[in-house]
Amino acid sequence: RQKEHDQNVEKVMKRLKERDPSRDGLVCTARKPYIAVGMRNVDYKRARHFEVDLSSFRNILEIDRERMVARVEPLVNMGQITRVTVPMNLALAVVAELDDLTVGGLINGYGIEGSSHIYGLFADTVVAYEIVLADGRLVRATKDNEFSDLFYAIPWSQGTLGLLVAAEIKLIPVKEYMRLTYKPAKGNIRDLAQAYIDSFAPRDGDQDNPSKVPDFVEGMIYNPTDAVYMTGRYASKEEAKKKGNVINSVGWWFKPWFYQHAQTALKKGEFVEYIPTREYYHRHTRCLYWEGKLILPFADQWWFRWTLGWLMPPKVSFLKATQGEAIRNYYHEMHVIQDMLVPLHKVADALEFQHREMEIYPIWLCPHRLFKLPVKTMIYPEPGFEREHRQGDTEYAEMYTDVGIYYAPGPVLRGEAFDGAEAVRKMENWLIENHGFQPQYAVSELNEKSFWRMFDASLYNRCRDKYRAVGTFMSVYYKCKKGRKTEKEVQEEEQKQYENEYA
Repeated sequence: RQKEHDQNVEKVMKRLKERDPSRDGLVCTARKPYIAVGMRNVDYKRARHFEVDLSSFRNILEIDRERMVARVEPLVNMGQITRVTVPMNLALAVVAELDDLTVGGLINGYGIEGSSHIYGLFADTVVAYEIVLADGRLVRATKDNEFSDLFYAIPWSQGTLGLLVAAEIKLIPVKEYMRLTYKPAKGNIRDLAQAYIDSFAPRDGDQDNPSKVPDFVEGMIYNPTDAVYMTGRYASKEEAKKKGNVINSVGWWFKPWFYQHAQTALKKGEFVEYIPTREYYHRHTRCLYWEGKLILPFADQWWFRWTLGWLMPPKVSFLKATQGEAIRNYYHEMHVIQDMLVPLHKVADALEFQHREMEIYPIWLCPHRLFKLPVKTMIYPEPGFEREHRQGDTEYAEMYTDVGIYYAPGPVLRGEAFDGAEAVRKMENWLIENHGFQPQYAVSELNEKSFWRMFDASLYNRCRDKYRAVGTFMSVYYKCKKGRKTEKEVQEEEQKQYENEYA
């Protein structure tokens, strides 16, 4: 594997050195737009560009038990890595839920899981990056070597500083089962928000105490008055198989979809069960959270699950490949897939805003730490958060939460008028005003000025200049912005110098 990896890296370095800046366009990967697991139209690939093929980078290179690190290539996906690590009683510290999410996408973009309230976002668990720079050099960036600035700038950069060819990611020891507690909550939106915070954040501020903080936590709000919060702790096979304990293998094709199974707690009250660890990690894969209900409305029925449930889920890449542009644009107008990353103390405000502007249910809630780092990165905690001593915060990290909004809005389901672009624009402005962030896998309506109000450009732009990415790789805003690029825009991006009036 290592020999094959070295040969593939040589090909990438050679390909970059062959580029003629005067005619070849900006560098991006040769990956087809429909393969990416994201809702944004990959408009930059419809204009002139220079492709580098990374399709061979899909191998796990090493599992180092001594250093507790997995060295993997960027196209390794979550299903692939849990198949290898979980039987060894190991796992990545943060395992994103959907099987097809890749390491490269989770690093260059954004990745979260129910353990992020301990370990942070996916990129926070990376120990080292191996990057091919614009000039064809291969470098290894860690937090304490000469490329430490690059190490901190890579997350959220969307592959616009260099081409990621390998990453070393933190491993943790795990057990065979997850002991999962389902706890219903009822009340108004603010009551539901406080119950969510209390499910994993001790009121006495003892956030680093393993006896008070669960290994995993997530919440699902089904309507403005009902929610279920799940907290999990790793459990051994011996504990799970004790008499009286319920084992639920949620990964079988005929099982009820996970979000519907969790919803039963609203009727029967709090209950506990044991789920095999790998099946728990990928609990939302079969139904794509609850998007499966829109894709195949009858796929959750018992007769379909028993006879054809093994077909689920349809590949996101297949759905995107078979969509025409008109359908895709209609989908963007009448349907929302967005994540709002907001400070935990503002989660009630975020939920009220979502209910007022979009009215989408269910909602997915997942907390994550946003660490105070030695340098200011694209996303960063609120200044002075450590002096406030809010629930969930520590001296070294502010607790944030992901408010996941994935479904058709209430007005659309009722046949009323709904302006999807305007709703997203309002959401983005709300995030800017409340020190929140929007993952850029989703459709964005931000203009450049607003984009750099949401994210901090200082370190990113310094690295763009230092490592000669300007004029070679697209800027992150150019790559994320909505709409087809004209030849004039391509030329402007190629000729852009290190000057950003909004930086």
